Amino acid sequence: MSQALRNIAIIAHVDHGKTTLIDSVMKQSGMFRSNQQVEERLMDSGDLEKERGITILAKPTSVMWGETRVNIIDTPGHADFGGEVERVLGMADGVILLTDAAEGPMPQTKFVLGKALKQGLRPIVIINKVDRPDGRPEEVVDEVFDLFVALDANEDQLDFPILYASGRDGWCAASLDDPRENLAPLMDLVIRHVPTPQVDKDAPFAMLSTLLDSDLYLGRCLTGRVVQGTARVNEPVHAVNLEGKVVEAGRLTKLLRFEGTERVPVDSVEAGDIVCIAGLAVASVSDTIASKEVTEPLKSTPIDPPTMSVTITVNDSPLAGREGAKVTSTLIRERLLAEAEVNVAITFAESDGKDAFEIGGRGELQLGVLIETMRREGFEMTVSRPRVLSRKDENGTLQEPIEEVTIDVDEEFASTVIDALNRRKGEMVDMRSAGAGKTRIMFHAPSRALIGYQSRFLTSTRGTGVMNRLFHSYADHKGAIQGRHNGVLVSNDDGTAVAYALFNLQERGVMFVNPQDAVYQGMVIGENSRENDLDVNVLKGKKLTNVRASGTDDAVVLTPPRRMSLEEMMAYINDDELLEVTPESLRLRKRYLIPHERKRAARG
Repeated sequence: MSQALRNIAIIAHVDHGKTTLIDSVMKQSGMFRSNQQVEERLMDSGDLEKERGITILAKPTSVMWGETRVNIIDTPGHADFGGEVERVLGMADGVILLTDAAEGPMPQTKFVLGKALKQGLRPIVIINKVDRPDGRPEEVVDEVFDLFVALDANEDQLDFPILYASGRDGWCAASLDDPRENLAPLMDLVIRHVPTPQVDKDAPFAMLSTLLDSDLYLGRCLTGRVVQGTARVNEPVHAVNLEGKVVEAGRLTKLLRFEGTERVPVDSVEAGDIVCIAGLAVASVSDTIASKEVTEPLKSTPIDPPTMSVTITVNDSPLAGREGAKVTSTLIRERLLAEAEVNVAITFAESDGKDAFEIGGRGELQLGVLIETMRREGFEMTVSRPRVLSRKDENGTLQEPIEEVTIDVDEEFASTVIDALNRRKGEMVDMRSAGAGKTRIMFHAPSRALIGYQSRFLTSTRGTGVMNRLFHSYADHKGAIQGRHNGVLVSNDDGTAVAYALFNLQERGVMFVNPQDAVYQGMVIGENSRENDLDVNVLKGKKLTNVRASGTDDAVVLTPPRRMSLEEMMAYINDDELLEVTPESLRLRKRYLIPHERKRAARG
């Protein structure tokens, strides 16, 4: 089987077109009937993946190209899910590096390519979206080559093949002048360029678990590559962790292979193939699943520690329990424990009273995706402001995570962005013209300084700027950083917001609520135009009299309220505020709802 098998991963920066390219490959490989209705971005199967247009979980698929079966692994492009990419590369013998013909190499391109080169993989470079009007494919090829050199690629890796493509239109060509017909040049190149798996079929069975998910019928499913030997259904195996300890013994109750987007049951699996197994209840990512005679663990990439965390507690607002069915701390705890088991990049810790849970992750997006998923499952909860996880070095010096920030802006906004990041203790490390009136600026900035900066950045660049972040390193603590400048408007009573009251409060600041929205004492209903918090009455209606005269009734004209996403709200709040999350609503509130309790807490 290994003679007719290729394992390849597709890596790229977010939104450079990996998933769309895989769609076209599957369609052209004859997987679907000619009249079959096929969704766009097939591999993005989750609701959030479809809505946001991003890949969150790495997923394998398999296509037949001639007599060769090609296992293709779609990987996330966002830095928050970079841990998935790192581990998945261990399953591949080759890698396709996809780069946008206009944007060129971006921070995540650098991150994933560095990991692939370290593992000795020889990439195939595809310049995608060459039909973009602002495309500059020849320049991008030079930038990719410079990136290879900067990442210490060896001579074999530097001799990479280049193809030009439009994944959306389903064509690939060796040069810009070649016919633009189909993806056959890509698949033929994969079969020529990517080596067959170098494996020992006669050795005892051993497989490295790389991905973990849960199936309604199969239970816990571990996906990974069979490194050596063969295995059959019901064969006894054990799981060995990275320290060499046996964590579990059991049987392979199900063996599944990937065919297209489906998992198909098989009786046996062989070395070199990417498979999914069921039957083990404890084994996790990075564990070696093997025959009993195998006692040494297979080499694996250790899981990176989280850099950011939030505290999740029970929703205790006056409106609690109106929208969600899952409101108790026991249910929230069980759900978070289940997530921590399946998602190895998430960490779970709880308070002594088991009523507050600290969840760690790689960034605001990853934590936001978890909270949004729980919200859709009917949970109600309150969420704290994200905070970065610092550490101490061997000398006891406090260190904090630093991110590499790459910003593409119109030249006229460059000085505004530089000033804003300097105030946030960011250090500019590079600045260059990106063509077409754009400037690319690179900073090293503390992670905590970037919490909540995205919305301010879009405002200051009038929506034209693009910011990308990537974890860089830990460095000495940079000192105090000024947070939100403005205070908030806080409701002083429970009830329903009245249009007349909102109209009269508009000069005080920006509103977050509509007329007829339910409000309660201590709920944040807007942003104050000044630095202090202000208690206001949003329930006050107009006093009615029986006197009617022309010109005394002013028309109530309301400015639409500011709408923020879940991640924006998490980043907006201060330490004395919380985000109330329910299946239908997102509300900002003070941690202490009663004014005198807030004053007492501020004094303390």
